[in-house]
Amino acid sequence: MIARLRGTVDSVGEDWAVIDVGGVGYLVSCSARTLARLVLGTGVVLLVETHVREDAIQLYGFAESGERDWFRLLTTVQGVGARVALSILSVLPPDQLLRTLAAGDKAGLTRANGVGPKLALRILTELKDKAGGIASVPPGTVTASAGGSGTFAPPASGPIEDAVSALVNLGYRRLEAFEAVGIVAAELGETAEVPALIGTALKRLGRDMLR
Repeated sequence: MIARLRGTVDSVGEDWAVIDVGGVGYLVSCSARTLARLVLGTGVVLLVETHVREDAIQLYGFAESGERDWFRLLTTVQGVGARVALSILSVLPPDQLLRTLAAGDKAGLTRANGVGPKLALRILTELKDKAGGIASVPPGTVTASAGGSGTFAPPASGPIEDAVSALVNLGYRRLEAFEAVGIVAAELGETAEVPALIGTALKRLGRDMLR
């Protein structure tokens, strides 16, 4: 089984690349995010997931281990084949995919080609508890991103969920409402009540829109 390729980028297509390794060209299917990092004629190392069928051997390449781990997890869901998994990873990088699952953001998943509402719901249902195995941010913690902002993964119950639902009813996307309320909850503490969470989150969302 092929687990890694080190070679030169020979050519790149819409959803594939050919990696030249010692004169042998390997056709590798990749997400749009991985393909965007490939430069023709330059050296590259891709992590590879090999799928063997009766009529073909298919290689799937990833520029980072997190994307490969999510690919493996996504393809455990019934109805999510390799192509659909790559489509999801093309529109949702690993960190955002984690937040999408935590927020129960079905609409976020349907942005990917091949993912309808029913399949999105199945992915959310089956992976919500499994995603923790590859999550880099424990639930209920805040971390600083490169831009200095925080991301938060609060539990989807109680005052936090009530505040998120209220913001969604006001027209905000579930994921942005989830992140805003999560950050505000970390600032105000566990005893914060729903009105305070909603009000402070609205102020934060307003500031973000003005940036």
